[in-house]
Amino acid sequence: MEIIHWRGIVESLLFAAGDEGLTMKQICDVLEIEQMLVEQVIGELEKEYNENPNRGITLVQMAGAFQLVTKKEYSSYLKKLVESPHTANLSQAALETLAIIAYKQPITRMEIEEIRGVKTERPLHTLMAKALIKEVGRAEGAGRAYLYGTTKEFLDYFGLKSIEELPPLPEKVEEDDFQAEADLFFDRFDD
Repeated sequence: MEIIHWRGIVESLLFAAGDEGLTMKQICDVLEIEQMLVEQVIGELEKEYNENPNRGITLVQMAGAFQLVTKKEYSSYLKKLVESPHTANLSQAALETLAIIAYKQPITRMEIEEIRGVKTERPLHTLMAKALIKEVGRAEGAGRAYLYGTTKEFLDYFGLKSIEELPPLPEKVEEDDFQAEADLFFDRFDD
C-alpha cells in the first residue's frame, strides 16, 4: 500500500480518536504495520500540516499520544464560535447530561448512562466543547474511567456563585422527578 494511502487512514484514525489521541503502538496495532512506516507517515502528516498555511489543523504529540488539534492562530475564531449566541442552545440530551453531572459530580460516563438509560458520548463532547464540564480525575478500579464535573464557565453560564446554589432535589428522587426538576432549572436559561 502506498504511503499516501496510509496518510489518509492515519489522519482518519486520529480524527476519530479526538482529544484522547493515539499512541504509536495503537496506530501500529490497528494498521498492522511496522513502527518505522507509521513514523514516516506521521512525519509526512506533520510536514503537510505545518508547511501549508491554509490548513486549520495540525498534528501534535502530547503525553505520548498523537492528536489532531486546531492551529493556535485560529483560536480567536474558535472562541467566537463557542461563545456565539446561536450555539448557546443545548439539546435535551445535553441538558439532561449536564443536570446529572451538576448534581452527582464527580461522575463517570457509565454512571450517567445508567441514570439516563442511553449513551451520552455526544452530549459529553458537546458540553466539553462548550466548557460547561471537564474531566476532573479518574475513578478507582478497573479501566480508571474519567470522572466529570462542572466548570467555572458552567457557574457563569447559569449565574451561580457556587454549585451549592443549585436548587435542592427532593429527599426521595424518582427518575421522573429528577428530570422535571432539571428541566425547570435549565428551562429558564434557554431563552
